[in-house]
Amino acid sequence: MPVSARHLILNLLMAVEGGTLSAREVVAACNALRIQGNNARVALTRLNASGMLITTGRGTYRLGPQAAPLADEISGWRETTARVREWNGDWVAVHVGPAGRSDRAALRARGRALGLLGLAEFERGLFLRPDNLAGGVDVARERLGRLGLGAGATVFIARGLEPSRERQARALWDGAALTYGYRERAQALDAWREGASKLSLDTAARESFLLGDEAIHALIFDPWLPQPLVDTGARQTFAESVLQFDAAGRGIWQELLRAAREPAPRRHAMIQPPLESPP
Repeated sequence: MPVSARHLILNLLMAVEGGTLSAREVVAACNALRIQGNNARVALTRLNASGMLITTGRGTYRLGPQAAPLADEISGWRETTARVREWNGDWVAVHVGPAGRSDRAALRARGRALGLLGLAEFERGLFLRPDNLAGGVDVARERLGRLGLGAGATVFIARGLEPSRERQARALWDGAALTYGYRERAQALDAWREGASKLSLDTAARESFLLGDEAIHALIFDPWLPQPLVDTGARQTFAESVLQFDAAGRGIWQELLRAAREPAPRRHAMIQPPLESPP
């Protein structure tokens, strides 16, 4: 799927050193991903008007207050492996009930919050995940609330499910598919890094963004299930591959943005005077 200017701008601002970008850098980044400069300028205007961005000077931008909660959650993906702990068999449960079903914005926020914490629907309005995240239910409740779960939801611990219901809960995720995905993505990222030096700067920037964006999204929205529901070793290998790929991609994008900041040479400066007067 093609990347939108909005998506690219928000992702770059969460990753770029200093947290600011100029309009010139945004246009250069969009050009690398074959997004028209006019689309970049329209996206900047709309993001600024919505509070997702704020201006920090003439033609420079950083993330605004409307983007802060999600940006804080997403920007911590590099430390995600530290968020898991041993599983004692309990479940974090969230009951949302019918509240907010007519409010599309609230529904989107609620679905995103549940997805970011890896909760899956067990019954209508009741979502579960293994209680293996660091901090337990209290931290889960706080994160869900910050991400827009909604005041009408109840977050609690569930345990002692009867055997058939326990099997049903464990089957909410396709652990084999998740494990396969870890291995495939890790191999693809490592293979790309090995051949990246042969690519032009624009091509390397475009491909590193597309591959890295998909991999980081997979990591952020991974349910972070415990053993034996997935192969946690394969997931750890994938997470390490993403970190290495991200470091390489950051170097590429820093070079691209540095080139965008340099003033273009004037045309007459490239024209050399004749060595001698013509006859």
